[in-house]
Amino acid sequence: MARRKKIYEGKAKILYEGPEPGTLVQYFKDDATAFNAEKRATIEGKGVLNNRLSEFFMTGLANIGVPTHFIRRINMREQLIRAVEIIPLEVIVRNYAAGSMAKRLGLEEGMQLPRPIIEFSYKNDELGDPLVPEEYIIAFGWASQQDLDDIVALALRVNDFMSGMMMGVGIKLVDFKIEIGRIWDGDFMRLIVADEISPDSCRLWDIETGQKLDKDVFRRDLGNLTDAYTEVARRLGVMPTNNGTGGKPTLVN
Repeated sequence: MARRKKIYEGKAKILYEGPEPGTLVQYFKDDATAFNAEKRATIEGKGVLNNRLSEFFMTGLANIGVPTHFIRRINMREQLIRAVEIIPLEVIVRNYAAGSMAKRLGLEEGMQLPRPIIEFSYKNDELGDPLVPEEYIIAFGWASQQDLDDIVALALRVNDFMSGMMMGVGIKLVDFKIEIGRIWDGDFMRLIVADEISPDSCRLWDIETGQKLDKDVFRRDLGNLTDAYTEVARRLGVMPTNNGTGGKPTLVN
């Protein structure tokens, strides 16, 4: 069976035309990148884990009324999604100081912030996805003030949901980034959560030990990335350990 037409290929995913108008097939690759793709590797099984974890999070968000582009999982590496117009921004929600924020402000990594802080970066690999203020976003027409208000509200709802879910399995949600897309119902436009939510796009630390369970394992050469992602999936029940078989964990179908 011939592969469908490729629409777009990014660092971690490929988008193909969907079986119906207004849909796409999102394929999760095993590629891992860091430092604006200066560091690259292929991590066996990473795409499968991110597909299943993103499905888990997107489904959970839909169940509490947060709109997403996710329709259904097709197989272990692909999911059917709505085609959206992506707003050219990465929406970053920070609960603790880490990564670039800690470096910029000279903060101790892991310091809890007074409240969740939302930052925006302009999606442009050649420029290194620079941080941008709201004034730039509105002036250049990437989003309106109403859009930004709605994006902030969506991001905070995602943060509440994700923080609570992670805390329940002993994981601290340090920060994460999401993308937002526009869809139209006739003349009415809505904003929805798009792209993915996975350990690729979150910082996740074990509450007790501080062990990193996210892409920082790859960025900082802290161990096996697949093992870290598998541990997140196991705790969330996406990949429970087989009982009494002595085998490796297996993904739930």
